Amino acid sequence: MDFKLSDEQEMIREAARDFAQGEIAPVAEHYDQSGEFPLPIIRKMGEMGFMGIETPEEYGGAGLDAIAYVLAMEEIAKADVATSTIMSVNNSLYSHGILTFGTDEQKQAWVTPIASGREIGAYALTEPMSGSDAGTMSTRAERSADGTHYVINGRKSWITSGPVAHRLVLFAKTDPDAQPQHRGISAFLIDARLPGFSTGKTEPKLGIRASATCEIMFDDYKCPAENLLGREGEGFKIAMTVLDAGRIGIAAQALGVAEAAYEASLRYAREREAFGQPIGAFQMIQQKIADMKSRIEASRLLIYQAALAKMEVKSSGNRYTTEAAIAKLFASETAMFVTHQAVQIHGGMGYSKELPIERYFRDAKITEIYEGTSEIQRMVIARNELGIR
Repeated sequence: MDFKLSDEQEMIREAARDFAQGEIAPVAEHYDQSGEFPLPIIRKMGEMGFMGIETPEEYGGAGLDAIAYVLAMEEIAKADVATSTIMSVNNSLYSHGILTFGTDEQKQAWVTPIASGREIGAYALTEPMSGSDAGTMSTRAERSADGTHYVINGRKSWITSGPVAHRLVLFAKTDPDAQPQHRGISAFLIDARLPGFSTGKTEPKLGIRASATCEIMFDDYKCPAENLLGREGEGFKIAMTVLDAGRIGIAAQALGVAEAAYEASLRYAREREAFGQPIGAFQMIQQKIADMKSRIEASRLLIYQAALAKMEVKSSGNRYTTEAAIAKLFASETAMFVTHQAVQIHGGMGYSKELPIERYFRDAKITEIYEGTSEIQRMVIARNELGIR
């Protein structure tokens, strides 16, 4: 399999690398400590096309492919995982579902302002008592008697970009009696500026602290009927299709933070001396370096494979669920392994906030949790291999 990058792909990677190291890396520590949402950076990323890399140009995006997306995501995450999380939501969780299932009118109205970076998007699936088991959600959407709108009531939790989002893709039950339960779920396009929408507490997170996360509430929110995404009862299918795409982005994010930690460890192993020689001369440090490098390169190939499978979907009609789950599982666990080893290599300095190593460690953990935990990825992979539905 030839993974030689095209000139266009090389260009987006170099542009992302230059921007990430020049604009994001110098302020990443500030945003991590303050917990502020990095809106000025996001605006610039929108202007450069990073908030809609795979979005067609007619809808305000860059019109590039899935490989270009993971290359850019990797470079942004190397500088700051929190910023790459915001980028991931706009590109994958929000825009991908609308581009795949929406009408042309919906794409023009709902994707264009997000892909350009003028507005922020969010994806609202998780609830306080409904995480991995999405079919048990309690948020309800009841169609009005005249059929002009849906009245939505309920609460969602752990909504990335929720405090600042202008538009959301929401999943709610339109048929609470449907069996199996997931067949009663529908998807809606939500304008957060309309009455009946409110935000709750902002989560005090371990990592990705500049990526704002909160609860959102719906209290008799009136959603116009034309804002139904797809058809009634298609919500679960839409959610899972979106997560396939999102997991590839998270895998690239995990690769980025792993590379940042690895490169810092290489420099430290060459420069730090103990017992009269660089610590990189010791066999135990060399073992760590070898294992870190091997896992990073294996992750990269799995991510490229998943991205290529995604690109082939339009012609084949096949899902790429397994490839995405494998990439996400391996890359996220690689991120945790590599950042852990990086802390060990740096010793006390790895535990200190004077260096970004401890931030890499904190940020890496979320990649094993959101968009499907490692346990869920293993379940998805095994069920697909066994033919269990």
